[in-house]
Formats: sequence, structure tokens, C-alpha cells
Amino acid sequence: MPLARTADLVAAAHQAGTGLAAFNVITLEHAEAIVDGAAQAGRPVILQISENAVKFHRHQLRPIVAAAAAVAAEAPIAASVHLDHIENIELLHAAADTAVSSAMFDAGKLDYDANVAATTSAADWAHQRGMFLEAELGGVGGKGDAHTPGVRTDPAEAAAFISATGVDALAVAVGSSHAMSTRVASLDFDLIDRLRSAVPVPLVLHGSSGVSEEDLRKAVSAGLTKINVGTLLNIRFTEQVRAYLASDDAVHDPRKYLAPARAAITEAVAELLTVIS
Repeated sequence: MPLARTADLVAAAHQAGTGLAAFNVITLEHAEAIVDGAAQAGRPVILQISENAVKFHRHQLRPIVAAAAAVAAEAPIAASVHLDHIENIELLHAAADTAVSSAMFDAGKLDYDANVAATTSAADWAHQRGMFLEAELGGVGGKGDAHTPGVRTDPAEAAAFISATGVDALAVAVGSSHAMSTRVASLDFDLIDRLRSAVPVPLVLHGSSGVSEEDLRKAVSAGLTKINVGTLLNIRFTEQVRAYLASDDAVHDPRKYLAPARAAITEAVAELLTVIS
């Protein structure tokens, strides 16, 4: 299937009131597993590459984007490629002539006025090139980004931010946090409902690995559209690698342990897509 555009996938999910999952890609195995899981669930999916993942790949954007895009283009379901948590404006600009159709520009650590200025510039640049741009609104006064524990997005401020910047989606702080290894986050569903009423663009949940399946389902019903997942996949992947190496300490062929690790991600993706559909 031809590579999809994130804008189209998000718009369809937003209109239908369903969730659209975006899974973080670190290795080729991640991309393959994400597409396989989405195919099993029969659902569209976003393959997203973070700034940290680009740093891991020796600060080279093109190879990892090309790999993810090639896997996505071979998928039997609609799949797009997205950049996640891009703080470096030069890295955003480097995506201009790649298969990336969207990005999350992260100026959430700045104070409000600086965030608005930086995000507006990024959105203008992206829109001139037909790219969909997601952003986030940090804590009042720049006290941490939108996913620092305890930070919550104010609906009125969020509406003003959207009006000022013209971004296409907003990552909101409603109780989740990045890199949670247990699913114990407590989401504020009343706040999600108020944000949905106040904000005209799709809402995004980062840190979804720490949210229970029941609460993810409720969060989508309450008004969240794009659901970002990364840590959960890495936990499942690493568990399988550890288990295989513990059972065979003489193995030298990485395919032996990467295969079950990839399969574990596939299973996790299929499960989550079923939950938020």
C-alpha cells in the first residue's frame, strides 16, 4: 500500500472518534513488528522516530527514515512516518525532502511566549511544505514540559496557543508521563473532556505506556485521538532478548533472539490497537 500521510490518518480518526496509535521506531525490527501488529489488528498506524532515536543512529536522519518508510510502504494497512519530540529546528528542516509527512515540534520546555514564537515558526515552515505539525504546551512559566509529573494543560491556554500558532494537533498533559515501566498513570478524564471542548484540533497523549488498557479506551472516548507508545514496546522486546540469552548462553547469531523480541512487539501493537479502536 502506498505510504500514507499522517494528516489523513489523524483526520479520519478524529472524525470517527477512534484512537490512532503512533509507535516509536528505534530499530528495523521495531518498524517490522509495528507494521505486522497493525496488519493483524487491521488498523492504520504511525511509525514515529524521535530525536533521541536519530541521535542513536549517529545523528543521521535519512537512513532510519528510509528504512521505516520502506517497511510502511510494504504494509497491507495504511501507515505513515512521523518525527517525534523534535527540539532541534535544523533536524526538523532536514525532513523536508524525506518520506516524513509530519512532526511533533517540542518547545514545551520554553516559557509560553517563547514556545508560541518557536512553534509558530515551525508550523509555518511545515505548512509551506505540506507537513502536519504537532506541538505541546508546557507548564505555566516553563516549569517543565507537558509530561513532567504533576503538570496539567489548561484548556483556555491551550485554545489560545492553537489560535496563536496554527498547529495541527496538540500534545496535552492529563496525567501520563514518559518512560513509565508500569501502567499506573492516573488520567484526568474530566480535563480531557474540557480540552476536547476548548481545542479545535486533535489531542495527543504522550507517555501512553504507563496507562492501563481500560484507561486508554476511556481516554479515547473522552476525546484523545493520537496515542503515543514507546516504552511498552521496548520492555516487551528486552524481556524476550533477556529470556532467550538466559536459556542459551552460547548463542552468537542475533537473529535467534531478535526474532522472538520482534514477535513480542507485534503482539503488543496488535493488543493496543484493538483496545483503542
